[in-house]
Amino acid sequence: MTARQLPGLRSMRRFLVALSAVAAVATPALAAESASAPTFSKDISPILQQKCQQCHQPNSIAPMSLITFQDARPWARAIRQRVITRQMPPWHIDQSVGVRHFKNDMSLSDQQIDTIVRWVDAGAAEGNPKDLPPPVPLVTDNEWQGVRDGFGPPDLVIRSSEYTMPAKHQDVWYRPMSDIPLTEPRWARMVEIRPTNLKGRRIVHHSIAYLVLNNDPDAVNTGTANTVNNGGGSAGLDDLSVRRPQLMEWAIGKGYDLFREGTGKLLLPGEKISWDQHLHAVGEDITAGSEIGVWLYPKGQEPKKRSYLIAFTGLRQREYLDIPPNSMSHTEGFTVLKQNTLITNFQPHFHLRGKAMQVEAILPDGSTQIVSYVGRFNFNWMTNYIYDDTEAPVFPKGTVIHVTAWHDNTRNNPTNPDPDQWVGYGDRTVDEMAHAWMNVVYLTDDEYRELLAERKVKAEQTKLSLAR
Repeated sequence: MTARQLPGLRSMRRFLVALSAVAAVATPALAAESASAPTFSKDISPILQQKCQQCHQPNSIAPMSLITFQDARPWARAIRQRVITRQMPPWHIDQSVGVRHFKNDMSLSDQQIDTIVRWVDAGAAEGNPKDLPPPVPLVTDNEWQGVRDGFGPPDLVIRSSEYTMPAKHQDVWYRPMSDIPLTEPRWARMVEIRPTNLKGRRIVHHSIAYLVLNNDPDAVNTGTANTVNNGGGSAGLDDLSVRRPQLMEWAIGKGYDLFREGTGKLLLPGEKISWDQHLHAVGEDITAGSEIGVWLYPKGQEPKKRSYLIAFTGLRQREYLDIPPNSMSHTEGFTVLKQNTLITNFQPHFHLRGKAMQVEAILPDGSTQIVSYVGRFNFNWMTNYIYDDTEAPVFPKGTVIHVTAWHDNTRNNPTNPDPDQWVGYGDRTVDEMAHAWMNVVYLTDDEYRELLAERKVKAEQTKLSLAR
């Protein structure tokens, strides 16, 4: 070896020593990072059990099962994308405005989303199967969501007759009648509609249980007024959609209506349910109807207040809903509250071109308040957002509920069957609507003032607690 080659060898030796030192430091760091990365068994499975597996299980309504690691691993990247964009779980309300706390919140927390993202980005490892939580029992029948959420079985189930929808057919509106089997007055504290079988969930677009009353005029809502055209050629203040008494409205993906404590719906002997069921063909013959589960208040604990279900309109007149091909459009509707009103939930209702809905209150003093906003409506999930009692909005008489609805009739809308079609108002799935379904409770002036005072005290207490 020549003297000229020695400096090069020395440099190479120093480089290798340095590289070894770096590797000695980096290897433990990489090992620590790998050890801290979330695994399916320990970190992801509990999240999926809590938020996803009700639907993502074999033979259920979701397109894939997420029960096991082998089920979930092929979908890791898709899961990451869906949770980052908050498309899944189906909780599409914007929680940065309006009411922010809900009784039935199924959304993922920021921490849960971060855990899923880190799991996927680190390679979506299985981890130690011994870390798996105990399995959650699978839903093997057409289960009530109320049962799944811990309310127990309904006290009363009222079932409609069934209809066989052909594989190929125009939309059908099936309107049978059912008796309510009561021998004494009873109050409902919660109601839930479901199709009569699992396959029925494919053909039932919506189902409304109207009450055929037996001498109970107080069941008719008279606390609101709007100027919607009812199709008769002239506008009037008594829109039938808010005056005809309803036990519940259900649509694809909706759960139950849970009434605020101390409120409910009164059912009397001799009353009936008049069903309004919108059915559509899906490529195979399916026989199904609807049934409603009713959870009753115990005797002796009857509430003092009625809850009224109202479809606050997003249209000034129905003929104003006129959506040109390949376009975005918006409409507005206004409803006056004739009494002091507490709003307990919000469920936006569109068809295939629905995009977004905002509910705003215009108070008598001219000020405005956003109640709720859904910016990414999904036709397959008519989610019902039940407000937490502490935040359920309350407004004085004379307030105007202003509903703004946006429709997307472009190719960017994945549910749009044909962006080249003009679309107007109508009952068919290919037509459009714009309703904000809300349950309301009316308050006397004294009750209204007492509720405001109570909330003010609680807000001050919370403020003091946070300052300590």
